[in-house]
Amino acid sequence: MLRTHTCGELRISNVSSDVQLCGWVAKIRDKGGMLWIDLRDRYGITQLILEEGKTPKEVLEQARQLSREFVVRATGKVVERLAKNDKIATGDVEVKVSQLEVLNPAKLPPFLIEDETDGGEDLRMKYRYLDLRRDVVRKNLELRHRVARETRNYLDAQQFIEVETPVLIKSTPEGARDFVVPSRMNPGEFYALPQSPQTFKQLLMVSGFDRYYQIVKCFRDEDLRADRQPEFTQIDCEMSFIEQEDVLTIFEGLIRHIFKTVKGIELPTLSRMTFADAMKYYGSDKPDIRFEMKFVELQDLAKGKGFNVFDQAELVVGICAEGCAGYTRKQMDELTEWVKRPQIGAKGLVYVRCEQDGSFKSSVDKFYSQEDLKSWAVAMNAKPGDLLLVLSGEKNSTRKQLNELRLEMGTRLGLRNKDVYAAHWVIDFPLFEYSEEEKRFFAMHHPFTSPKPEDVALLETDPGAVRANAYDMVINGVEVGGGSIRIFNKELQAKMFSMLGFSDEEARHQFGFIMDAFEYGAPPHGGLAFGFDRLCSLLGGADSIRDFIAFPKNNAGRDVMIDSPSTISEKQLEELSIATKEVIKK
Repeated sequence: MLRTHTCGELRISNVSSDVQLCGWVAKIRDKGGMLWIDLRDRYGITQLILEEGKTPKEVLEQARQLSREFVVRATGKVVERLAKNDKIATGDVEVKVSQLEVLNPAKLPPFLIEDETDGGEDLRMKYRYLDLRRDVVRKNLELRHRVARETRNYLDAQQFIEVETPVLIKSTPEGARDFVVPSRMNPGEFYALPQSPQTFKQLLMVSGFDRYYQIVKCFRDEDLRADRQPEFTQIDCEMSFIEQEDVLTIFEGLIRHIFKTVKGIELPTLSRMTFADAMKYYGSDKPDIRFEMKFVELQDLAKGKGFNVFDQAELVVGICAEGCAGYTRKQMDELTEWVKRPQIGAKGLVYVRCEQDGSFKSSVDKFYSQEDLKSWAVAMNAKPGDLLLVLSGEKNSTRKQLNELRLEMGTRLGLRNKDVYAAHWVIDFPLFEYSEEEKRFFAMHHPFTSPKPEDVALLETDPGAVRANAYDMVINGVEVGGGSIRIFNKELQAKMFSMLGFSDEEARHQFGFIMDAFEYGAPPHGGLAFGFDRLCSLLGGADSIRDFIAFPKNNAGRDVMIDSPSTISEKQLEELSIATKEVIKK
C-alpha cells in the first residue's frame, strides 16, 4: 500500500506516529515561513504542515510547486494541532511533512471542488468525475450504498434469494416506450431493454423460487423530470403463497429497517388509505400527509346562491389554511395568479377570511351572507384567523388543481419539512383507466395485476368499477414503491388481455410464454418494486434523483460527459441491417 492511513482516519491517539498519506491537494495556504496543505481523499481531510528551517528545503520547494487537485503522497509524523478545527474529524492533529512525492500533477479544475462550488449543473455534469470528489456528492453515494446493503441484509434474513434476470428481452406495447436494441444475428429484429423484470419474476414464482429480489437496472424511453432518468434502479421483489397483507407486512418492515439503520429514525406503523379517499381528500394518489389541510366538498352549501361559477361547476371544494386570514389583498392576488398559471390551470380562486371577531370577509360577499360563509367554515373546521381557499369546475381537474394549491400552501407555511417523514399505503386502486381518445381501457398498473376477488364479476358488467389488488407506498407525497397481487390463472389472464383490447393472436404473440407457464402449476403470488434512486433522494433530503446516481443523464437524456447518445458508423449500421436516411434516399 502507498499509504498507512486514510485522510479521515488520524486522531489524537496517533500523535508521534510515522504515517504516509495519499490524496488530492484541496487547499494550500502559504504564509511565508509556514505552509499548510489540506490533503483530501474519500474518507476526509488531513492538514499537512511544512515549516522553514524544520522541513527539508527541497520538500518545501516542492510543496510550493503544488496546485489544487495534484495527487501526492506525504510522509511525516503526526503532531497535535495548536489551532484545532472541530469541523473535521481529524481536526485535533496534523502531519509534519518530511517527504513529499507528486504521484500525478493536475490541471486546474473548471470549478471549485468544495461543498459550495462555483460550478453550474451543466459544467459539473460534463466533469462528473471531478464533481464526485466533492464531499456532498460522495455522501449521497455512500448513503445509496448503505441503503442497498441494508436492503440485502433485511431480505436475506427473510429468506429472499437474489436472482439476476435478462437485460435483453422482448418489446411489449403496454406502458412507457421501450429502448430497443437491434440484433445483428437476426436482421430486422430487436431486443428491448426491460422497463421492469415483471414477467421474469413471475416465471421465477412458477419455478418455485418463492421469495425473489433484485436490485436491478430498468429502462424507459420517456420524457424526463427531476425524479426520472432513462435508466434507473429498482428494488424488485416477488413472493409466492401470499395475500396482500403478507406483502404489506414484509415490505413495510423493509422500509422501517432502512430508516432505522440508515437514518436512525423509527417509523411508526404505516397507515392505509384507499385510492378513493386519497383522491377525495387530497386530489392525489400519493398524498403528502405530513400536514392536514384535507379537501372539503362544498357544493351542497355553495350552489343555488346565484354565483354562476359555482352553480355550473361539477365540484366545489376547498381547503383551510390555518392562521392565514391575515393575508393581504396583494398576497391573495398573487395566490390567485399562481393557481391560474398554465401548469395549474384553475380559472380563479375564491377565498374567505375567518376574522378574529367571528365575522367573515370573502371575495364573493355579493352572493353569500355571513350565515352562508359560516356554514362553509363549520364544514371545514375553520377557526378565527384561518383562511378558506375554494376552487370549482370539472371534478377530476379541480381536485388536481387543489392538490397543487394544498402542496404550495404546505410549503409556504413550512409544513413540508424534509427532516420529517410520514409514510403510508394507498390501496384499492382502479384496475382500469379508460381512454376517451382511444375508446378503450388501459391497465392502471400493468396487465398482470389481479382484480380484487370480490370484484371479478364486475369485469363483465362494470369494468370501470373493478378495484385492483394493488398497493403503493407513499412517503412525504412521493410514491417510493408499488405492486400488486398477480393473476396466476390462465383464463383470468386471457380475460384481462381481452379487456385491454388484445386479440387472442396478439396476446399469444406478446405473452404466450407466460400464459403457457401458468398451465404448469403457477402459485398465488405478488410483489412490488421500490424506486431505489427515488428512495435514496428522499432519505437524503433532495428533490432530484440525479444527486444519488454516480453518472446520471441530463433532462434531455444525454450524458454530456461521454457525449452519449451518439451516432455510429455506416459499417455498424450495415451490420445491424439498419438503413440510414442517405441509403433510403438512394
